[in-house]
This record gives sequence, C-alpha cells and structure tokens, in this order.
Amino acid sequence: MADLKSNLSLLAEACQNPRARLDFYLSQGKKVVGCFPAYTPEELVHASGMIPMGLWGGRTELMRTKSYLPAFACPIMQSNMEFGLSGAYEGLSAVIIPALCDTLRCMTQNWRFGVPGIPVAPIVYPQNRKSPASVDYLISEYESVLTKLSTLTGQMMNEKALCRAIEIYNEHNAVMRDFAETANAHLDVITPRVRHAVMKSAFFYEKSEHTAIVREIVEELKKLPVYDHPGKKVVLAGIMCEPDEVLDILQENNVAVVGDDLAQEMRQYRTDTPAQGGGGLKRLALQWNNRFGCSLIHEEGKPRGAMLTELCKRTGADGVISCMMKFCDPEEYDQPYYEKDLRSAGIPCLTVEIDQQNTSYEQVRTKIQTFREML
Repeated sequence: MADLKSNLSLLAEACQNPRARLDFYLSQGKKVVGCFPAYTPEELVHASGMIPMGLWGGRTELMRTKSYLPAFACPIMQSNMEFGLSGAYEGLSAVIIPALCDTLRCMTQNWRFGVPGIPVAPIVYPQNRKSPASVDYLISEYESVLTKLSTLTGQMMNEKALCRAIEIYNEHNAVMRDFAETANAHLDVITPRVRHAVMKSAFFYEKSEHTAIVREIVEELKKLPVYDHPGKKVVLAGIMCEPDEVLDILQENNVAVVGDDLAQEMRQYRTDTPAQGGGGLKRLALQWNNRFGCSLIHEEGKPRGAMLTELCKRTGADGVISCMMKFCDPEEYDQPYYEKDLRSAGIPCLTVEIDQQNTSYEQVRTKIQTFREML
C-alpha cells in the first residue's frame, strides 16, 4: 500500500500528463477509446475489453481547429479538436461523442472529416425521459455504439462482461462519494487543486485501478486528526473548474472546496446504475433516466437551486462559485434559475469565467478576493 502523499502525487501526475497514461495502456497491448464529455457510456468500452479515457480538452494553441469550429464554440471542444487535428490523440482506436449540446452535435461531423484516422461513434441521449420509449431508444443507441466497438475488437461484448463493468463503475461511484465526504474533514491536505486531481484522474485510469488508489487515500485520511478549517468554504458549480491556477487562487485566499456540482467531477459519480431492472443495456438506460441536476439534461422545474442549497447546508459552505464555461449555452440558461434560488436561501454567489486557454488570472483573483471578504 502506497502512502497518502505518494497516491495523491500519482493522481496529480496523471492529470498533468494524460499522454503517459495512454502510452502505458498501449504498451500493454490494450486498445484505448477516447470519451468526450459528458456521460459517455464508459461501461460499454470497459465491457468490450478496452480502456475508456476521458477527453476534457486542455491548454493548447488553437490553430487548425479554426477551420472547423467558430470562435464562440466551447473551449473544451476547441482544444479537443485541436489535439485531434495535431496528432496528440494518436493511438486512440476510436472516440465516442455524446451529442448533448449544439457544439457536441457539430463535433460528431467535424471529427469524422477532420480526424478520419480515429473513427467516431456518436450517441444521442433522449431528453424526453418520461416517455417509456426513451429506454428502448437509448438501448438502440448503445447497440449502435457496441457495433462500432466490435469492429475494433473483432467480437461483440457479452452480458456477463457488461454486468461486471456496471459493478465496477458503481463501486467507483461509491468510493468517490466517500472521498468527497471524507476530504471535508482534512482540508489541510485536500486543497482545491488536490481535490480536483483526485476527481479528474479517474478519466485516465481503468476504473478498478482508480478505485483501489482512492480507497487507500480515504483510508489514510481517516487515520488523520480532523482539521478545523479556519477560512471560508465554497461549493463549485458548472462544467469544470480549470486551469489549476483558478484553484490555486482559492487556496491563496484560504477558501476550501467542500462540494461541487461540476460535470467533470461529482455529477459523474452521484447516480449509480440500478442493480435490477433488466439486462445491462436496459439498466444503463435507466441510469440515464435517473440522472438529475445537470444543465445538459432536460428537467422540469429547474431543481439545481434547491440541490445546491441543500449541499451548502450539508457541507457548511459559505457560498457558491459558478464556474461558467465560456460560451456554454446550457450552463448560461441554468444559471439565473439556480442563483435566484440560492440568493433566496441567503447563500452568496459568485461567477467566474472558465476558459482553458486563459493565461491571465488577475480578474479572477480580484473577484475571489472580494467574494471572500463578503462571506
């Protein structure tokens, strides 16, 4: 068993150099499938005997992508396209792209023509989840993805492998929720940057491997004395909170992250696949219908405000920071609703713009400094 510091460093390194993780699996003779955000059915890849690897963009100079995407496209998709066009994703056997927003829908075709060397498997999730037909439709979408994956492996996935993959992913979800809860008693060790690394690194590991590492981290944290954080505590909301410099500014101001509603982090882990209800594909479809509180999923009544209010009360957070992804229409549509609910509950809110290509953080620093003084 590695010690706490070694395990945290291991996960941070994976976030800093995902290419090394890709090369590691390729060196073992394994096929790797890139998974665009969000809610890509990784279980299908895992059950097919391949490694799913998250593609969440990153800092790069945007040159080639300008021929495919407009300047107002999501920064994650712009950088993903740039990486694909420049050969940074060489070695991937395919990519899966869930068409959950306008930019992702465009990406399915842009990728097909711009990066023909890496096949694309699009998937469209049903938004009318109240209709019984939504389950049958989504099963057919999963079957379409599996057909494409079978061309890579030479054989179709079997039910036993899928059921085992679902168990592995549900176990990982539970461990990640345990980590999020345990971390709040040790905010001296689990700084905003460290917390983020533990969450994000899951996209670069086979899930049972990541589960084992995070479980060791949780066990070691529970051996430490509880730390009474002297500063302020916040909950993050949005798609992601990157680059890491934004998280460092929180730490500079003695602001701890005690919870999140980020698509890159806890949104991924809060909904398990049902243990019963049919075969593996049907249960995966039911999981989609059970997901909640996300700007990428249609829901009547806009429940995120109440959800964030309850999360703040449960974690003792002093406020919410909305990490608004630049040009993200779904998040921009949701923001007025949940911020209104938060303010009605007496919970302060701050909005900071998130752009992976940003290199200057003085405006963000000033905003966070001011917000901290107001809490």
